[in-house]
Amino acid sequence: MTKGARKKLGAWGEKVAALHLEGKGYEIVARNWHCARGEIDLVARAGEVLVFVEVKTRRGRAMGTPEEGVTWHKSQKLLELSQHYLLEHDLDDVEWRIDLVAVELDQSGKLLRCEHIDGAVRGW
Repeated sequence: MTKGARKKLGAWGEKVAALHLEGKGYEIVARNWHCARGEIDLVARAGEVLVFVEVKTRRGRAMGTPEEGVTWHKSQKLLELSQHYLLEHDLDDVEWRIDLVAVELDQSGKLLRCEHIDGAVRGW
């Protein structure tokens, strides 16, 4: 898959994830928030809780499941980026967590699942 195709697939997965979260009552605060150190796919609010959301989209299982895409290294990066977001927005008192939305399609592009996993990334 070319870089452009991967980007398009990822953007599509992020839209699906945002709609899924909004359907559960989440408010999307930011999409593709980035700083010099990286990017957070979605920032949302669930009541008083700020939720940083990693979206992993896969077409088929050749690259593993979406959940397998969140490696220890990726988890550490997400923790670092979340803390940077909190500092940048002066949110030192807010309750927060990092969730995963796993989006999986079959080879023809049919959506097989969109699964939201609360607290998928925790500090080690």
